[in-house]
Amino acid sequence: MIPMNHRVAIVGAGVSGLTCGVVFAERGHRTAIFAKEIGQQTTSGAAAALWFPYDAEPADKVIPWALETYRALIDLARNPDSGVSMIELRQFSRIEKIHIPDWSIPLGARGVLPSFPPVMSSEVENGAAREAATWRGRPEAERTGSERITSLRIFKSGFSLRVPLMDTTIYLDYLANRFIAAGGSIAANTHFAQLEEVDQQFGLVINCAGIGARELVRDADLEPHRGQVAIVPRIKDLPYAVVCDDAPLMYAIPRRNDCVVGGTNELSHDLAADSATTTRIVAECACALKIEKPNVLAERVGLRPFRKSGVRVERDQLRDGRTAVHNYGHGGSGFTLSWGCAEEVFELATDSAA
Repeated sequence: MIPMNHRVAIVGAGVSGLTCGVVFAERGHRTAIFAKEIGQQTTSGAAAALWFPYDAEPADKVIPWALETYRALIDLARNPDSGVSMIELRQFSRIEKIHIPDWSIPLGARGVLPSFPPVMSSEVENGAAREAATWRGRPEAERTGSERITSLRIFKSGFSLRVPLMDTTIYLDYLANRFIAAGGSIAANTHFAQLEEVDQQFGLVINCAGIGARELVRDADLEPHRGQVAIVPRIKDLPYAVVCDDAPLMYAIPRRNDCVVGGTNELSHDLAADSATTTRIVAECACALKIEKPNVLAERVGLRPFRKSGVRVERDQLRDGRTAVHNYGHGGSGFTLSWGCAEEVFELATDSAA
């Protein structure tokens, strides 16, 4: 069990690091965050940040963490300064009858018919489905021109659910300010080659390094799932978020002052925005929403830290004898799991029997 006079160091200033910082600092622990990048520079800054478990395993742990985070975000949505609001999510499939997750039914999930009428014959539709299956996951650069043309695809089925939405342009600053108000500190432009390099004055080290944990703790199970999005002006008459997970991944998520449209999910370390990908993303969303192609205000790329063996929330001991708790590998669910994982990190750090 960490005594109150022990100082806590958190490596990483994305949503996981900031949330852990708030949990520890507000409970009286002297806590500092160290990170190479902060705020909008982090992977979290590029996220659409819509609450929904995505690209993270295993489900038996992910869903309880997600539901605990859901409850925390419901409370935060009552504070207009937090950047958290409630929005209807409409999740669709182009190629099959969608399955409504069992865990979502108590939250009010219900089937919804797509509001976009079919525009092609079943023969063409089946061909599009076969085509999507052949290039699911292939890098954008490897696809042919015809593979990038997706305007004939339609939604076949869907469900809706009210979920929290975190506007990253507001929420990340809210967490940082709340952490500092509780006595925490944030040091940017800080890089560690290993956790043992954290100053010895910190008796507990929490690893929230995201994709950086691959090198930091030599975790070969961690892989970068590259996500590219475009920021466009807020779309008129779009009061809900639209998501379709089957290839090509497509979503449109309205925020307070703009809209995030996406996206990609491919194995790549490339952080450079690709203009052809942006063009495809905008065209796909315009087609799905039946709107004119919006202007692109900005392009963002982030690397989702997916861990093949599952999210790692685990107590460990450094070579110098200090306690560490790992909290990384959340894939596309960093915001969705943030409060649930932070609470488990706190329990692991403060439970003498852990």
